[in-house]
Amino acid sequence: MTTAEHPPARPTLASLRRARTLFLTGRQLPDEIPEDIAAAWRRARFFGVRHDVTDPSPASRVRSSASPLLAAARPVLERIAPTLSTGRPALVLTDERLRILWATGLASDGLRDLSEHLVGHNSAALALRTGRRAEVHGPEHFLDLWQDVSAVSVPLRALETGRMLGTVTVASALRAGCGPHPGAPLAEAAAIAVETELLSRSRTAERVLLDAYLRAAGQPGSAVVALDGRNRFVSEAAERLLSPEGLEALERGALALRLGTEPEAAHPADGPTAPAPAPATSASHHLRLPDGTGCDAVLTPVPHLGSVIGAVAVLEPVGHAAPAPAARTDVGLAGHSVPWRHAVARAVELARCPEPLLLVGERGTGKTSLARELVANPRTFDAAEGELPACLDELVSGRPLLIRHAERLAPQDTATLNSLLDTHPGVPLLATYTPGASPGPCLQRLLDTLGARTVTLPSLRERPDDLRELAAALTPHPAPGQPPLTWTLDALRALEEHPWPGNVTELAHLVRALAENRRVTGPVRRAELPDPVREGPATRPLSPMEHAERATILETLRLHGGNKARTAAALGIARATLYRKLRGYRG
Repeated sequence: MTTAEHPPARPTLASLRRARTLFLTGRQLPDEIPEDIAAAWRRARFFGVRHDVTDPSPASRVRSSASPLLAAARPVLERIAPTLSTGRPALVLTDERLRILWATGLASDGLRDLSEHLVGHNSAALALRTGRRAEVHGPEHFLDLWQDVSAVSVPLRALETGRMLGTVTVASALRAGCGPHPGAPLAEAAAIAVETELLSRSRTAERVLLDAYLRAAGQPGSAVVALDGRNRFVSEAAERLLSPEGLEALERGALALRLGTEPEAAHPADGPTAPAPAPATSASHHLRLPDGTGCDAVLTPVPHLGSVIGAVAVLEPVGHAAPAPAARTDVGLAGHSVPWRHAVARAVELARCPEPLLLVGERGTGKTSLARELVANPRTFDAAEGELPACLDELVSGRPLLIRHAERLAPQDTATLNSLLDTHPGVPLLATYTPGASPGPCLQRLLDTLGARTVTLPSLRERPDDLRELAAALTPHPAPGQPPLTWTLDALRALEEHPWPGNVTELAHLVRALAENRRVTGPVRRAELPDPVREGPATRPLSPMEHAERATILETLRLHGGNKARTAAALGIARATLYRKLRGYRG
């Protein structure tokens, strides 16, 4: 829940009504109409919304038993509903897709969805888009149906992760003027109560999931995984059996059970039968894991307070295959994304012929790691650390030489290599090069010589599909008796959204620091990630000054444990200024 700032002065209701009539008849709007309202009307027209419909949205209600948000919010809203004032009031709860989960009052008469592409401009859609309290009055709506309705909506967030979960809306008959909605305090209070109840239930649900995991993993050697989308418990035997693809399949299966649908590639555990409309909260399902995993899973829902909160998977080896430790992917070759596979395939093809090869890419993209996978036991020289040693005779005689940071070669060393390649063009030379400043003529000649046998490696932000595999490959082996490092889906999403200016090297430092310094158990959560990764990238281009300012604010927030009041005091700015700057960085 996030409070709103004071809105600027708005035109009168009468002028808004006149402007809406002009818009619907295709005439030009007056200059006094705010651009955000005009843009909202244009979006409705673009989506093909009819302003005169009487039943604006199709039935798309989410199954009640499948919505943890509804389970937590219903008791709160039912306590609040009797306090609504007279005058056609309404109280509405939507999920993050603006589907109505619960409603009472004037909004409970068949309306199922508040998405803008179905009903046009409304306060719930505005609150979800802006992330703060929003009000829409009478003629600001696009539909004729709501011309005499005022509404205020407050977004709902998961307090632990900040993820948007839905909205709470209080609506009433239109009042004279466009002042603050009288139901705003009630909507704020309802949102706070629902978020608090969700937090309480999530902590209880974690304990229920852990108990279910401990019961299933009671026998030594059991291969058991328990997951709920945020937490993951994996036994040692399951860790040996599961591949990243298999774990993703289990996550999808658990999510399907939580949503009340049949998991993909699943059938009831007592044998294939016609699928039921929705799985029972106690029915187990056989889940076929991807080829190469060597096992299937029996997935059992974990019920709590009338809904499914997660699932426990018991892994079963396929046929008579004995469980074998999963092969650990070499970092130099880890990744299955198209850009990475293309670059590696090209490098492997060129490396079959022992001739010069140049690997180009941003710093930290894995040039040196890939070079050492391509050629066994090369003599390595780092141009950033000194002059080229007297090893060129070995290169001429056939021993591979790897030159790191070719952009840092001294002019005399570059000239020596140019002369060597003129006389011995087929020597097994590998070099890595990070583009930057314009190369001098001598280095440019070397780059031109190697140009026909050059491979450019993609940056990590160009291969986000590889992040999960890379994180697993970069994780140090756990100490005896310690669980392996795993990640919640929310943490993995944060990794995938981060721009990674330091590429794989930056990811390696992050993974190693977490593996060595964590003092908690369970999967890594978003809250444990460094501030720049946890907060996500800025949604608009920042100037160099804004980059420096944002980095300073995030670091100060980290030093003060996320306390914004202390952070503002330490920076010497008002707390409102801190909030404004943080919002500004997000666009």
